[in-house]
Amino acid sequence: MRSNAKGSAHLFAALGDETRLRLVSRLCEGGPMSIAKLTEGSHFTRQAIAKHLRVMEGSGLVRCTRCGRESVWRLEQRRLKAARRYLSTISEQWDDALLRLRAFVEDEKRER
Repeated sequence: MRSNAKGSAHLFAALGDETRLRLVSRLCEGGPMSIAKLTEGSHFTRQAIAKHLRVMEGSGLVRCTRCGRESVWRLEQRRLKAARRYLSTISEQWDDALLRLRAFVEDEKRER
């Protein structure tokens, strides 16, 4: 899991911002979109949205393609799946640790 930690850290850092989480949500719901479309209904400028998208692109979370004069951004589903797998692994480790702690505490109670 250590080899996944470094790549996952970049991904979770990219997801660790409210604006970027909203962009992920918009891209999940609406599919690929231009920056103009992503800024509709928000108080953010296109430059601000572009900056957030570049951070997300650096983590592999989104990808940009040109469609005529527009840049179209799409969510990379495999990265979200990787994040889900990583969180699932951590959750299983915590569950195992809690079970061991419970067994230890119950053993201590019986010994008294």
